[in-house]
Amino acid sequence: MAANPVHLMTVEEFRGLPEPTGDYYYELHRGELIAVTRPKLKHHLLQSRLRELLKSVAPSESFIEYEVAFRALPEHDLRVADVAYVSAEKWAVANPDDNIRGAPDLVIEVLSPSNTAREMYEKEQFCFAAGCREFWVVDPDAQSVRVARVDGPTSVYITGEHVPLPMFGAISLAVDEIFR
Repeated sequence: MAANPVHLMTVEEFRGLPEPTGDYYYELHRGELIAVTRPKLKHHLLQSRLRELLKSVAPSESFIEYEVAFRALPEHDLRVADVAYVSAEKWAVANPDDNIRGAPDLVIEVLSPSNTAREMYEKEQFCFAAGCREFWVVDPDAQSVRVARVDGPTSVYITGEHVPLPMFGAISLAVDEIFR
């Protein structure tokens, strides 16, 4: 007897679902509905701070925002970056009636108590496969920033250090500024 094929939910079907209320919202991961814990205020404040810091040094015509939905797999995937940077080139071809296609150039995830190291690594690899150039994991408890680059080594920056911003020119961002 043949197994029944699993139905992969499409982005259009996902968009037709009612807006969830309560402690969870949903993302679409490879056609499956995934519950995500809603972040606390501390998380939002850090997202806002990162957006402000990056906007102040970002190239003109680029896009930086928090809670950015993107379609890494066009038909079966809709994820959210805590903070995203989209280069001017990618932004120029973005459809305002859709979501970002592929992954943003820079995806920043702010760790929450519910996140696992495996989950962050899998999201990093998934984003790299979809066109992301840098993936940051910001740890509010350790006050550190883990930066993985698609074309280079992974580094961890702590208090007193600066995170290089090669996509923004020859500048860097002080870790202390992120967590002040």
